[in-house]
Amino acid sequence: MALRSHTFWALMLCVGVLLTGTLGYMAIEGYSLFDGLYMSAITMSTVGFGEVRPLSTMGRGFTTVLILFSFVSLIFAGRALGESMLERVWHGQNRLRKMKKKIVRLKGHYIICGYGRVGAAAAVQFSEKKSDLVIIEASVDQHKRLADSPYFYVEGDATQEDVLIAAGIKHAKGLMALLDSDPDNLFVVLSARELNPTLKILSRASERSSGDKIIRAGADKVISPLASAGRQIANDMLSATGHADKVTCTLPTSALPEWIMVNIGSSMVGHRIEQLSSQMGCQILGLRRNGQDMIFPDAEVEVKSGDLLLVFDATRDVEGTEVPKPPQPKRIVIVDDNPVIIKLYTRLFQKAGFTPISCTDGQAGLEVILQEKPHAAVIDFMLPVMSGIEICRQVRFSGLCDHTKLILFTADENPDTRKRALDAGAHAVVVKSPEAKEVIEMVTQILNPDRIGNEINYP
Repeated sequence: MALRSHTFWALMLCVGVLLTGTLGYMAIEGYSLFDGLYMSAITMSTVGFGEVRPLSTMGRGFTTVLILFSFVSLIFAGRALGESMLERVWHGQNRLRKMKKKIVRLKGHYIICGYGRVGAAAAVQFSEKKSDLVIIEASVDQHKRLADSPYFYVEGDATQEDVLIAAGIKHAKGLMALLDSDPDNLFVVLSARELNPTLKILSRASERSSGDKIIRAGADKVISPLASAGRQIANDMLSATGHADKVTCTLPTSALPEWIMVNIGSSMVGHRIEQLSSQMGCQILGLRRNGQDMIFPDAEVEVKSGDLLLVFDATRDVEGTEVPKPPQPKRIVIVDDNPVIIKLYTRLFQKAGFTPISCTDGQAGLEVILQEKPHAAVIDFMLPVMSGIEICRQVRFSGLCDHTKLILFTADENPDTRKRALDAGAHAVVVKSPEAKEVIEMVTQILNPDRIGNEINYP
C-alpha cells in the first residue's frame, strides 16, 4: 500500500509540473493552451525541439527552473514505478519461499491433489476444521486462485514423486487424489503408497472399473462424486415425498451407547475428543458438562474432570458381550538400497496384509527399527553406511526390540554369512532368488507359526 501511495504521488508531481509549465508559458510568453502544453512537454522530456517563438529573458529563466523541477519529478516517478514492479515480483517469490519452509515443518497434515470443484470444496471443509492442508495443482490458472487463498500449495504434477515429497507426504496423515483423470489418480495413489505406506489415501474415480484398479493400487477408499450426488438427490426426494426409510441411524442395532464419568485424576483429563476416541477405539457421541449437553462435540474440545462422555463402542453388544476387534496390520520394516526391490516388496507386503515401512540405508534402517519397534524387519546384507548384520547386532544389543523378528536378505550363499547373521541376532536368512514371494512367506511363517505360507495369494 505504501508503494502504491508513492507511485500515485510521483505521477501527480509530474502532472503538476506539466500543468505549471503550461500555465507559466501562457502567462509569461502569451502562448495558447496548446503551445504552452507543447513547450512544457518538450522542456520536461529534454528532446531538444525548437521553441514556438523566441523566449523573453523571463521566459528563459522560467524554462531553467522548469527543467530542474522536471528532472526531480521524473527521477521520483521512475524510482516509484521501479520499486512497485520489483515489489510485485519479489513479494510473490518471497511468499512462495516462506510457504515452502512452513510446508517442510508440517506433521500429520492432509494433501489434496487437484484444486477443481471437488478439491476446492474439500479444502473449505478442512479449513473449517482448522486442519493443516497442502494442495497440489498443476494448472497455472488455478495457481492464481490459490495465491489469493489462505491455503498452502505446491505448483506441479501430483503424479511426480518429487512434487509429492515437496508437499510433505512423508509426514502427512492423509491424501486425496481428486484429479479429473482416473489414470492420473491411479498414478498418484501408486506413488503416494510407495512414499508413505501408512498413509490414508482416498481417491476419486469416474468409472467403476477405474475404482477397482485404484483400490488395488493402494487406495483405502474410492468415491465417485457423480454417484454420490445422485444417491443424495434420490434420498432427498424420497424423504420429501415420504418414501424414505424410517430408520436413518447408521449405528449397529446390536450395540448401545453408554455414559462414562471422567473422575478427578483420570488419565482422560486434558485430552482432546479426537485423541480419546482414537485411544479408546470407540466413537464419542456426546459430552455433558455442567448440565449442558453437546452432541457430536468438536474434535478439539479438551476433556475436564466431572465431564460425562456418551460413548458408542461397536465391539460390545447390548448384552455386554465383547465382539472381537479386527486385528491391526502388523508393521514390517524393509531396509534395501535398491528402489525397485523397495517398491516390489512394499506392494507384496501390503497385499499380504502388512503395513510396510521402507528405508534405503543401514543407519536410517536401524533408527526406524528402534523407533517403530515393528513386528519384523527384512534387511539387506549389503547396505550403505551400515551392513545388515551390523543392524541385527545393534538392534539386539539395544534390548528395545526383543519381540522384533529380524530376517536378513542376501545374495551370498556362503554358510559363514548365514552363521554370522544368526550369531548377530537374525531369526532367519533368506537367499535372494527370482521368487520374490519367498521373503513374504518366510515373514508370515515366522510371525504366524500356525499359518501355512502358501495360503497367501500373490499377483
